[in-house]
Parts: sequence; C-alpha cells; structure tokens
Amino acid sequence: MKIRTKLFIFIPIIVILLNLISFFIFESGKKVQESYNLMIDKIYIYKQISNETDKNLRYLSSYIIYQDAKNYKLLIEHKNKLRQLKNKLMKQSIEKNNELNIENYYYTLDTFLEDENGITKSLLQKNYSNYVDEYKGVEKIASFIKEDSQNLVDIELNNYFPIYNNVVKNTISMNKLGVMLFVITTVMSIVFAIWLSKSILSPINKLIYMAKQIGKGDFEVGPFKTSTKDEVSILGEIFNEMVLNLKILMAKNLEIVEKDRLVKELELKALQSQINPHFLFNTLNVISKLAYIEGAEQTSDLTISTSNLLRYNLRKLDEAVSISDEIMNAKEYFSIQKARFRERVRFELNVEEECLNQLIPCLTIQPLLENAFIHGIEHMEKDAVIGLEIKSAINNIVISVYDNGKGMSDEIKASLLDTSYQLQGVKKSTGLGTTNVFKRLKLYYGEENIVGIETGINKGTKINLTIPLKNHKMEGGL
Repeated sequence: MKIRTKLFIFIPIIVILLNLISFFIFESGKKVQESYNLMIDKIYIYKQISNETDKNLRYLSSYIIYQDAKNYKLLIEHKNKLRQLKNKLMKQSIEKNNELNIENYYYTLDTFLEDENGITKSLLQKNYSNYVDEYKGVEKIASFIKEDSQNLVDIELNNYFPIYNNVVKNTISMNKLGVMLFVITTVMSIVFAIWLSKSILSPINKLIYMAKQIGKGDFEVGPFKTSTKDEVSILGEIFNEMVLNLKILMAKNLEIVEKDRLVKELELKALQSQINPHFLFNTLNVISKLAYIEGAEQTSDLTISTSNLLRYNLRKLDEAVSISDEIMNAKEYFSIQKARFRERVRFELNVEEECLNQLIPCLTIQPLLENAFIHGIEHMEKDAVIGLEIKSAINNIVISVYDNGKGMSDEIKASLLDTSYQLQGVKKSTGLGTTNVFKRLKLYYGEENIVGIETGINKGTKINLTIPLKNHKMEGGL
C-alpha cells in the first residue's frame, strides 16, 4: 500500500470518529435543552397568565372606583394581553394526562374575560345594580386561575421529571460512548502514527545506513529488502540497481587496471628479455674506453652520450626530476643527433638559473626535441635550428622548444592538443611521444591549459609548456 493511500484511508477514519463524538455530545445536549426550554415556556406562560389576571382585576377595580378613560384603557390593554397569552398557550403541545386540566383552565380564563366584559359593559350603560356581585364573581374566578396556574406548573414539573431523568440517562450513556470513542480514536491515532513511522522511517534509516557504508567503500552490505509496497520500496529497488551498477562498473575498472598492469608488465619483461641494461651499459663503457685509447675521442664521447641517454630513459617515469637533469639529458640527446646531422643543425639553449631546481615529470623535454628533429628539420640540408628556452614568469615557469622547420597544419596541431581528435588519412605517426608528454603533464598538474603551440606551414614550430611553480609528488602510472 502506498504512503499516500495510507494517509487517505486512516486520517479520514480518525476525523470521522472524532466528528461522531462531537455530534453525539451535541445531540444529547440539544435534546436536554429542547425539553428544558419547552417546560420553561409553559411554566412562564402560566405565571404570566396569573400575573395578568391580577393586573386585570386591579385595573377593573380602579375603573369601577374612578370610571375614567385612563383606567379603562389600561384595562382593555391587559385584557388583550391575557387573551394573547391564552392563545399562545393553546399552541403549545398538551400531554394526554393533562388535557382535562388544560380545558378547565381555558374555560376559567374565558369565564373571567366574559364576566370582566360584562362588568365594564354595565358600567358604560350606567347600570350599577349588579356590578358589585359580578365583581365578586370575577374576583373569585381570578383566585381559581391563580390556583390552576400553580397546579399546572406543578403538573408540568412532575411530567418533565421522568423525561429529564431519561434525558440524563441518555446523556450519561452518550458521554460514556463519547469517552470510549475518544479513547479508541486516540489509541488508533497512536497505533497508526507508530505503524506509519515504522513503515516509512525504518526502511529509510536502513537506506541511510547502506548509503553510509557504500560511501565508506563497503559494497557488501547486502541488498535493500522491505515487506511494504510503497514509494520507499521503489526507492530501495532503484538503490539496489544503483549499487549493482556500481559493483559492475568497479569490477570493469579493476579489470581494465589489471589488464593495463599486465600489458606494462609484459612490455617491460619483453624489453628486459631483449636488452640487459647493465650488460649494455658495461659494453658501451668498454667501447668508449677503447675508442679513447685508440684516439677516437669523438666516438668515445658519442658512446658515453648514448650510454647516459639510455640510462636516463630507463628511469622510472613516475619519479619527478629537476629541470637541471632534463637539460643534461637533452644535451646528451642533442650530442647524439649532432653526430648524425653535423653542421646542418644548430642547438640554442637559453635557461634562467632560478628555474633549474623546479621539479617536472621525467622525460618531458627530450620527446619534444625528438619531435622537432623528426618532424621539423629532418628534411633541411642546412641552417636548421632547434632551441630550448626556459624562463620564469608570474607563478609559472615557461619551457619552450622551437625549430625553424616545415611547421605543421592546423589538423596536426589539433591532434596534438586534443587526444580525442582523430586524424583522417594520416598513416605515419605524428608525435606519439609528444602527445604522451602532454597527457602526463595535464594529469601531473591537474590543469588543462598547460600546452600551447605556435606553428604554421613553413613557419617552424614552437611548443610552450606553462609549468606552475609548485612542488608536486608524482602519481603512479604517469
């Protein structure tokens, strides 16, 4: 069941139960109030009739004594009020056990009003012979009305008492029912809150724990499982898929790393199987000494340069070296190439002394010089120039390798700067070592804008390396 469905089912149930409690209590109070109001209305009418009867009798007496218009007007006004009260009483419901008393009461009121009319009529006609006896009769009827009013009040109270007791009992029952419903709804609310929090918070806490463990690198925490079929379970399934994909991805990455390691190991073993470095170094040293003894100093120097260059190239590439070491290796390389090209090429070197101790990746400069020889000036018969310039700048050292050779096209330049750029129709490798240098520098310093190339067809080439003035520790595999 979805969380939204749970909320839509249980919250309305609790609200309905609470509304039922309020409704039952309201209805109970309403019944008591209606019964009470009905009784009070009847009692009040009886009291008003009794009071109006006294007033009518009093104003009739005043009118008999004074026979003035003021008392006559007051008498007529209160006679109308008494008649209105009688009509109002007649509209009230009558209990079956009280019908006779009410009918007698109506008859007595009518008699009182008729006799009162008879007295006022006799006085108006100046007939004074019978009004005294008639007044005594009216006075006696007024006393009957007062007694009947009091009796009817007592009867109403007696009739209402059982009804009141019944209403009180019902009220007590309704209150008990209300308390029961209140307790039930409270317990249901607590149970629902606990159940809902467990069905939501418990799986979420489990997801949080698994996420923290995976963040620490522990992928063996096990898949997320829940018995519910709500949004949290869907989130858990997606989380399980994500963990599985991460495991697959890590396994693939480990496989790739292992393959790369094996390839490098095999390459190294293949190289070691072909050439024994110590044997080669010793052999070159013997050749150098023999050439020196025989007077072939140039051959001796060339052999020593070759030995030093080979020794330097077989160093670990994950070690940082100073610019001074790189320059010495570049000089050895140029000495070997000088023996080949002779006077066709001139080497220019311009290095600021404060830059010599800066650390850079091993074999950074030599591949650039090699690229200049092979792709820059190899075709030139004379006046070829290859230069190395190292100077300091603001927070940087700029290493420049330049030549006055044939230059390169924009397509080749793009392929050197962007390793994802693929040349079309180029069969010969163009700067494999150079591209490798650029990659290693970007990985070593963690920056993209290190390499710059100034070139053009038949305009020579200048490669600028902007090296940050920081001491870095080489990462393995660079």
